[in-house]
Amino acid sequence: MSRNTLESQHLSVGYAQKPIVKELSIAPPKGKITVILGANGCGKSTLLKSLAGLLKPSSGIVTLENRRLTDYRPKELARKLGLLPQSPIVPEGIRVADLVARGRFPYQKFMQGLTKDDYRKVEEALELLGIAHLADIPVEELSGGQRQRVWIALAIAQDTEFLLLDEPTTYLDIAYQVEILDILKEINKKRTTTIVMVLHDINLSVRYADHIIAMKEGQLVAQGTPETLITKELMKEIYGLECQVFPDPVSGAPWVIPLSGH
Repeated sequence: MSRNTLESQHLSVGYAQKPIVKELSIAPPKGKITVILGANGCGKSTLLKSLAGLLKPSSGIVTLENRRLTDYRPKELARKLGLLPQSPIVPEGIRVADLVARGRFPYQKFMQGLTKDDYRKVEEALELLGIAHLADIPVEELSGGQRQRVWIALAIAQDTEFLLLDEPTTYLDIAYQVEILDILKEINKKRTTTIVMVLHDINLSVRYADHIIAMKEGQLVAQGTPETLITKELMKEIYGLECQVFPDPVSGAPWVIPLSGH
């Protein structure tokens, strides 16, 4: 095990005795962006929740900085690791700024309100996501894309070393998807935040990822850099997709061109 890493060892997780993730061992590189790829239902979201400590393994362990997740107190873990799940529930009537401020909860002491530093972190996150002008608007009045930005701002305001995101570009059109991924790349570079996320768009994944984890039916198929990993053979194995792979003319990363869905 490596110091300061998030790691799973022989991790198996399931629901109602049905195995979803099976004997999976991964260690996303510290300070890098890792993207988990795989077909719908292959266990990507379950893996992410397990890495965040939200699901109890049926076997195996998850460690963070050489400690089992179960050894951390909840607030202590939340200061190190943040999670943006799929379709989080918006509390009724809450304003944008107040929802983003919930990212500062792990740093608050008992019976203490937000500090100047907390307010600064919230303002920075709102500005970074381009939603400062929405600060006083109830979240329920926003569009799906605006809400997604608010949730990402909350995760950023939490200011953790490790950030897990499940489909962070959901509800966003292509221009906003690129903008959000650019922001996450900037956070990764400036703060050396280790980011692990699930994305559906293969070409955006390989453009922004330093490391790819490819899954099929709950198991690890392969992991490595996009340049070494993304091949037409792998796309066929994990997606059943006939394709060709060429260098992206902009980034130089592998560029997947589908030929057929069968």
